[in-house]
Amino acid sequence: MMARTATAREEGQYPGGFLYMTYEKMTDMFPKAKNIETSFRQMRMVSIVSILGSLCFGVFIVIKANDMVLKSEAKVYILSAGKAFEAFASDRASNIPVEARAHVTSFMQDFFTLDPDEKMIYENIKKAMYLADGSVKRIYDNLKESGYYSGVVSANISQRVSIDSISLNLTNYPFYFRCYATETITRATSTVTRDLVTEGWLRDVNRSDNDPHGFLIERWSILENKDVKVESRQGQ
Repeated sequence: MMARTATAREEGQYPGGFLYMTYEKMTDMFPKAKNIETSFRQMRMVSIVSILGSLCFGVFIVIKANDMVLKSEAKVYILSAGKAFEAFASDRASNIPVEARAHVTSFMQDFFTLDPDEKMIYENIKKAMYLADGSVKRIYDNLKESGYYSGVVSANISQRVSIDSISLNLTNYPFYFRCYATETITRATSTVTRDLVTEGWLRDVNRSDNDPHGFLIERWSILENKDVKVESRQGQ
């Protein structure tokens, strides 16, 4: 009986069928358990690092995408002759001198460009009216009542204006301007060249299709409009 029990213990089994583990076998399993725990910790660390890395990468992508959208919104493309050209947006203050001169130039060309066509005269004057206040309407009415426009049509007169210079005073608001221009009047028998000087003040308004520069001319007046040269067209 003692010999059977000893044999059973050596085989790792208690008498009666219970398992019996020797001290040597138990100590052999502890390093394996430690290795499993170490591996689990390493896998958990790798998983945490991977998740954090993915989150950081996602945040970086969102920030870069938002930055690209903001930059693209600041770009304006102008279509000219079938080609797109990039125009860079800038603040209003830095463009005031350029836009103010462009506004005055557009107004002067619309108001003073005439041909012997009543419809064309009306369309040009209407465009000029969008760029200025009632002071322009009063000058137009005076010219119309004096028969100036009907004379242009009946005598087949063409009138053009070229801008020589525009001086601006941006110190005070509304902005004062003075425009120096050359007016050319072509009649059947002669070509008349005139010095033209006008002045007015510029007030900010909302941009529109009819007023793309966002200015309105106020208190406009003609300071000078005198003949400087008359050329005969008899031989032409």
